[in-house]
Amino acid sequence: MIALNLQTVHARIAAACAQAGRAPAQITLLAVAKTQPASAVRAAYDAGQRAFGENYVQEGVDKITALADLPGLQWHCIGPLQSNKTRPVAEHFDWVHSVDRLKVAQRLSAQRPADKPPLNICIQVNIDGGSSKAGIAPAGALALAQAVSKLPGLRLRGIMTIPDPAPPAQMRACHARARQLLDALRQAGLPLDTLSMGMSVDLEAAIAEGATLVRVGAAIFGARAPRPAF
Repeated sequence: MIALNLQTVHARIAAACAQAGRAPAQITLLAVAKTQPASAVRAAYDAGQRAFGENYVQEGVDKITALADLPGLQWHCIGPLQSNKTRPVAEHFDWVHSVDRLKVAQRLSAQRPADKPPLNICIQVNIDGGSSKAGIAPAGALALAQAVSKLPGLRLRGIMTIPDPAPPAQMRACHARARQLLDALRQAGLPLDTLSMGMSVDLEAAIAEGATLVRVGAAIFGARAPRPAF
């Protein structure tokens, strides 16, 4: 079932790219495996998937350890990151999408092992201004991005957004604002290549507005399982 679901999602991405005049190769599919067992990740790997996203640090570290026999896996931390959880992320993950404070970035920089490549970083932006949501306000994104770009052991790649569910036109407008913000950061001299936005319900709108990475969970793995207790 996971293999079939992946085929379906790739077909959606291809159709969205055709509609937007883009190439499917421009889009990275991130399989969001939070609360899913390691066996589900292994099944997705067997179907060709390589990039996986985790929201919960300890759950992610456990899966990274359990699946260490699989070559070529790429692990993305996409959940809110507290400063006291940065060490295991710096030591085990390849990407972090949820940096919204300089303190977190500084800790990731200091804790990244010297024998690992730079940790890829996205700045999480609260693009629609949700009051209870993580992410820096768009107005603060440039200063934070400039500071993060100077930290050793990190490579700033772009921005990530998670707009609240909304009608399609409103959702697409949020994605357009994220693309405009990324363009502004590039014009300020930051060599960014990643716009992480779009999930199972809105990946088409995200691709239409320039997403380079879409984060898909339920459409690949099915309904989310209860979160394991750690």
